[in-house]
Amino acid sequence: MQLAQLSAGQAGTIAGFAPGNRSYRQRLLAMGVTPGAAFKVVRVAPLGDPYEIIIRGYTLTLRKHEAAMLTVALLEVAA
Repeated sequence: MQLAQLSAGQAGTIAGFAPGNRSYRQRLLAMGVTPGAAFKVVRVAPLGDPYEIIIRGYTLTLRKHEAAMLTVALLEVAA
């Protein structure tokens, strides 16, 4: 699943990166967006761009095409 498919309030972990621009992938890694990092989607703009997430204790805003580069695993919520 891609981060761009999630809605506000959903949480998960970064599973990896989709094939794409290597320099942008390295920039995400430098910002702490690494496989295994937990995140929560705070907000999604009405037209789906940008996405605001909390990861590693800070807020990060990603464009829709940037969010589509991230593959994620959803966290299961206990009932």
